[in-house]
Amino acid sequence: MKIDHLAIQVPNPTAAAEWYSSNFEGKILYSDETWSIVKFGETKLAFVLPKQHPAHFAFEVQGFDRKDKVKTHRDGSQSVYKKDPWGNIYELIKY
Repeated sequence: MKIDHLAIQVPNPTAAAEWYSSNFEGKILYSDETWSIVKFGETKLAFVLPKQHPAHFAFEVQGFDRKDKVKTHRDGSQSVYKKDPWGNIYELIKY
């Protein structure tokens, strides 16, 4: 299992992606008014709207538990959000 991305909340995901990309040599993989994702080497940083996504970190997985409520995203990936024992939100994502 590997960490897929970290997501932080911002009021303007497109502007955040452009700023981080230009200031830290990242490659914008996707960007729209609701979320953006930028790759830095092997690390991805997502910028999300506070009302649409929680701040979180994500692990890439091969599958889910039967009891998980899996969401399919517009890029075809599937994921589920969960909380660790300390209240941190993490996402399991499958491509």
